[in-house]
Amino acid sequence: MSGKAMDRPPDLSAGFVRDTLDRAITAVRPTADQLLAQRNGDVETTVQDHIDTHIRYAGAQGLLTGLGGVLAATFTMPANLAGLALVQARMVAGIAHLRGYDLDDPRVRNAVLATMLGEDLVDRMVADRRLPAPPMAIATAPVHDPHLDGLLAGEVAAELMTRVTSKRLAITLVRKVPIVGGAYGMGADGFRTWRVGDYASRELRPRARR
Repeated sequence: MSGKAMDRPPDLSAGFVRDTLDRAITAVRPTADQLLAQRNGDVETTVQDHIDTHIRYAGAQGLLTGLGGVLAATFTMPANLAGLALVQARMVAGIAHLRGYDLDDPRVRNAVLATMLGEDLVDRMVADRRLPAPPMAIATAPVHDPHLDGLLAGEVAAELMTRVTSKRLAITLVRKVPIVGGAYGMGADGFRTWRVGDYASRELRPRARR
């Protein structure tokens, strides 16, 4: 078996991504509704608070992953990546829910996955005709396209693999100073989550809540 294959987190697949999304949706609906009630029904304030909370969650995971020796990265990075996927899925699903989208609708679930890819990658995929439209258009399409289910889950899994590989390399280079490695991990995961949250906030525009 090649070194590259051995580095692959064993459960990082399209099925893993779908399971992660299901768990995120189950957890986020009641939490988002409770936060909305605490903010007196102010949707946009709640959305921003929701994003900020998940940026902190992501940063905390990145900090823990970045601490320790180089060998620790082999064991902590897959767990960190799985956790980051859950944090970002929960964040985007919560934004969609607060903005009035039905998370039981497969079109909306695919829009959540598309948003997790990030704006730059989505734009490239749309330009290359690998993706029919941006997340908002996917969520509100007249009919559900089953082809997108596997495509988007697979793309998210591949993107996560790219991130874990590049992050592992970067942290290995700075990990000789553990505090620096922790700071890098916190900043990298927090910044990436902020970008996804910002994209979701701009892309998933408000709809009438049911």
